[in-house]
Amino acid sequence: MKTEQPLLITSVQCTNSSGIFKHRFVHFDGNYGREAYKSLGVCYADTSFNEMMPVMAKGIALVVTGDAVNVGDPIESFDDGVAIPQTTGFLEGYAMDSAVGSDILIRVLLA
Repeated sequence: MKTEQPLLITSVQCTNSSGIFKHRFVHFDGNYGREAYKSLGVCYADTSFNEMMPVMAKGIALVVTGDAVNVGDPIESFDDGVAIPQTTGFLEGYAMDSAVGSDILIRVLLA
């Protein structure tokens, strides 16, 4: 069983009109993490628009993949806050698990 290890949880108001799903990277503005922007952390609970959203900013978080990932890969956020191997985006952390494709939960040691 994969587990999370939160070290620092903060909150930010959800600004996405459809809400934010748990296990996705979240930007400082309360929307999903996205390519070419550093995220605040990972959403720690499904959150509706305008609610305060718990965000894990430090620790080991479970994150949904957007592509195949190998153990040890540096990770960046992609559209809708999913984790992909880092190419040109900001470093979000390091993969602690492998994934053969998208929509798989992996552990990410947040940077």
